[in-house]
Amino acid sequence: MTDYFKVSPDARGYVAQRYSQELPFPTRRDVQSIEEGDLLMPCFGEDGLVPCITQDADTGEVLMLGYMNREALSFTITSGYAHYWSRSRRQLWAKGERSGQSQQVEQILIDDDQDCVLVKVRLTGGASCHVGYRSCFFRELEVSNRSTSFRLRFLEDEKVYDPAQAYGTAKSE
Repeated sequence: MTDYFKVSPDARGYVAQRYSQELPFPTRRDVQSIEEGDLLMPCFGEDGLVPCITQDADTGEVLMLGYMNREALSFTITSGYAHYWSRSRRQLWAKGERSGQSQQVEQILIDDDQDCVLVKVRLTGGASCHVGYRSCFFRELEVSNRSTSFRLRFLEDEKVYDPAQAYGTAKSE
């Protein structure tokens, strides 16, 4: 197990604390226990990941779709801040560890098959999107009479933060 850092806000800004802990999730059992039981038995796919929808705790706005492995879900539960698995970089990351745009967890829900997580969060910096917008879903496909030119309409007018300044490049968190 690798040591990771929890990034949390305090009066001086953001403070990093070292921690490591992977929870011993219960073994998946029969369909009845999984679908209607009272134990968390997440279904991590063949790639070891479970999709995670992240939603604003106050408004219900969908902020992002990410993926969690066992460590990410464990750290999300134990730290109170959202953690994800980066499929492109193949590493665990705490949301906001580089950008300051952390997600404080208010509620964790699991779907009926326990193969998708929904995390309700409060944004500490005002954004979830690595390109600087509040939500990763900042564009809408224009559809008229059930046809489209594939044109996207922007739903957000301006970015909350400058990703080049936060990351030193435009690369994703």
